Amino acid sequence: MKARLVQDGIFTLVEDITQTMDPPAHGFYWIDADVEDLVILQPLFHLHELAVEDCLTEEEQRPKIELYDTNYFIVVNSIRFDDEEIFLRALNIFLGRHYIITVTRQKINELRALKPILWEEEVTTSDRFLYHLIDLVVDNYTNVGDRIEAKIEKLEEDILMHTKKTHLNEIIGLRSEILWLKKVLVPQKEVIATLHKKELRLISEQLKKYFGDIYENAVKISETFDTFRDLMGNLREAYQSSVANRANEIMRVFTALTTIFMPLTFITGIYGMNFENIPGMHWEYGDITVLLFMVVVGLSMFFLFRKKDWL
Repeated sequence: MKARLVQDGIFTLVEDITQTMDPPAHGFYWIDADVEDLVILQPLFHLHELAVEDCLTEEEQRPKIELYDTNYFIVVNSIRFDDEEIFLRALNIFLGRHYIITVTRQKINELRALKPILWEEEVTTSDRFLYHLIDLVVDNYTNVGDRIEAKIEKLEEDILMHTKKTHLNEIIGLRSEILWLKKVLVPQKEVIATLHKKELRLISEQLKKYFGDIYENAVKISETFDTFRDLMGNLREAYQSSVANRANEIMRVFTALTTIFMPLTFITGIYGMNFENIPGMHWEYGDITVLLFMVVVGLSMFFLFRKKDWL
């Protein structure tokens, strides 16, 4: 657990956690904690027992906002995409008048990326800290959306160029993750809408407009993932169509080869019969002549099929 006094974007470490109970003359306290630290923080800041229980028992939480007398409990999900799988990390936030507590189970990139922004913007209030943090979380969804779109385009190109059985597993897996993310985006969008539209005493009126901008971005992201869901359906149809076309191509080749060998088989069948009066049977060059005739027939049919694009 790390406690910092934030004044105009400048961080000062606080050694004694009890010091954070009293409002500073200027700025606010940011306490970056693990879930185990809630045992200490709960009595100090009068954190609601239900909110603490959620942090301790639920590793994957549904985004939500709960309003209590002295603070707000907010849950948002950070996203990470490693090209193979999408991961969500619950970010639990307790917002007070002079403090903000972030509680996580794993390291979250947005918290590390937040520090230079706080310094550049000279942030000095906890609600503005919250705004920049949620803004980073939503922007990261946009970045992940761009990477998913690039992966869909590459997958589509691979399917059209050379279809593989593994492509179907990729389509099913990616579509499942997109649908899963879509379910997360809906409640997360509602949380941001609450921060934008509802009268909240811990959120300044000026910041409500900024949360409105984040809400618009969240709506766009949600619509983008709706588009991804449709694209994955189209991609599956393209895969099935490609597999069917490939099967048709193979059958066409086999059919053409069978047709080419039919007259050759007919000729060999005739000359394989035990008759004395077959033409050329006792001729010195009869075997060579028949073989050459078979080659000419086979090549003629082959080039005929190529000309008609049947082979």
